[in-house]
Amino acid sequence: MSDEDNQKYMENNRRLWEEWVPVHVKSGFYNVDRFVEGADSLNALELDEVGDVEGKNLLHLQCHFGMDTLNWARLGAHVTGMDFSESAIEQANQLAARCSLDARFLCCNLYDLPQNLMGQYDIVFTSYGVLAWLPDIPSWAKIVASYVKPGGFFYIAEFHPFAMVFDDDAQNLQYRYPYFDCGAIKFEVKGSYADRDAQIGTKEEIGWDHPLSEIINSLIENGLQIDFLHEFPYSVYQQLPFLIPDGNEKYVFPDGKQPIPLMFSLRATKP
Repeated sequence: MSDEDNQKYMENNRRLWEEWVPVHVKSGFYNVDRFVEGADSLNALELDEVGDVEGKNLLHLQCHFGMDTLNWARLGAHVTGMDFSESAIEQANQLAARCSLDARFLCCNLYDLPQNLMGQYDIVFTSYGVLAWLPDIPSWAKIVASYVKPGGFFYIAEFHPFAMVFDDDAQNLQYRYPYFDCGAIKFEVKGSYADRDAQIGTKEEIGWDHPLSEIINSLIENGLQIDFLHEFPYSVYQQLPFLIPDGNEKYVFPDGKQPIPLMFSLRATKP
């Protein structure tokens, strides 16, 4: 796939996210009012594995409209969030003002971030559904590593790429997408993951799947040392239609089964 094609696909996706932002801000999925009242938007997994952020400088990549970024600010971090959607950044700034929290938000394509943001951070953070929107993982990893200061770390919690090979419309595990295919995958837009009935003008979304080895090796090749890699048989989101809530804000396989990993988390430190 050419760079020109990838740029065209990413622009299509940017337009899609511009439409999704107002839907998400109003949705029960995100429940902005509850967050404003003091609830965490971050999950127990990230809170536990990232740890104490008091006084730390934190860069949040692909931050959407900033709820998680502001959650870290509420916990004492000095935060910067970036996203390629202008509407998302506008909403992030409005949410920061509504919550009386200090935060810096930047509208930028991730691959253009080095031309728009200087400095290094104690923590570079990203989470959930971010990598599938990126066509080039080695370049992503280079950018990630460049923003981690010596002694700092990068952290990601993400849906497992192996789980992405299965049909997300089927009522059981049915293979649909190749694990090692690095090409663009096109999907029909059906509302939004936060509101399936939302009326959306953009009719197509384009994603890319990336093997776990490519993600890990790209970070290592750019000077980061892997502290841990964890894999989980549950999800924080109903990735597959037959997953069931466990009552603890997780979605699991029925009957206690754990056939495949649904998520992973990784922390990598810069020496």
